[in-house]
Amino acid sequence: MIGDDLDSACKKASEEIGIPVIPVHSPGFVGSKNLGNKLAGKSLLDHVIGTGEPPYITPYDINLIGEYNIAGELWQVMPAFKDLGIRILSSISGDSTYREITYAHRSKLNVVVCSKALVSLAEEMKQKYGIPFIEGSFYGIRETSKTLISIAKAFGDKGLLEKTLKYTREREKETRERLKQYIPLLKGKKVFLYTGGVKSWSMVYMLEELGMEVIGTSIRKSTKKDIEKLKHEFEKKQKILLEKGGAKDILRIMKEEKGDILLAGGRNMYTAIKGKYPFLDVNQERVYPYAGYSGIVEMAKHLVNTLYSPVWKYVKDPFMGS
Repeated sequence: MIGDDLDSACKKASEEIGIPVIPVHSPGFVGSKNLGNKLAGKSLLDHVIGTGEPPYITPYDINLIGEYNIAGELWQVMPAFKDLGIRILSSISGDSTYREITYAHRSKLNVVVCSKALVSLAEEMKQKYGIPFIEGSFYGIRETSKTLISIAKAFGDKGLLEKTLKYTREREKETRERLKQYIPLLKGKKVFLYTGGVKSWSMVYMLEELGMEVIGTSIRKSTKKDIEKLKHEFEKKQKILLEKGGAKDILRIMKEEKGDILLAGGRNMYTAIKGKYPFLDVNQERVYPYAGYSGIVEMAKHLVNTLYSPVWKYVKDPFMGS
């Protein structure tokens, strides 16, 4: 902001202390969180990625880009990759190390799991290093299987694809068996999903797999591609796509659509309390992981526990709730 040569300052500091000091050009913390992610990704590409070499490489090395290991979600999907013989070379930036990111350029494939944040990094790595990329999600049975199969197809290995198809069929069957105790309790329940980005469409599918009716969702932090996907899915069902909105809009929608539960970030917990609605935190501040096959079971359990908590018969009683 004051015209300092940030690159030179970082270079000098790195020479003095003997460890890399990376400049991130974000004067005055400019722009939104997503712009900050983009600028940080640019710094990684310019100053970190390509500066190291992995101890060894395999034919099935991938990077997960835009993966932040929220509540340990990366650890929920890693067993699937290990079972299939696919190695996560670098995870940018969840559960990763500086050294792992230095050799991300040796990956055979980039898998973008949060397109709003770092799809630009995947595009630039494709231009600079020739690494192809796909986009995917690990929320819900359908999307987890679809992403794993897309990865196998991207490698063009018939044996890996057959192995992946067999694996996903088995895991889907096992997961649906585990969900049997929850789905009858969730079927037909109306949920409003107030989140953003890739979580919007992938969590919509996840909730529908649990038999719930999604009355609407937010598109405030979604990419054009995410919005197009949601519009295609929602317009034919005449559902609500909320571009902007605060507590009043959320409560209005919940009342008009007779919503049963609100899924949003922690800051909207008090909106739910004000409206006397059950609430589940699904944003980055949460403490429970919902990714992969085990994640949808975890989600179902928490939805049931929240919806059927004994507290609601008291809260919604006209006398007790006054």
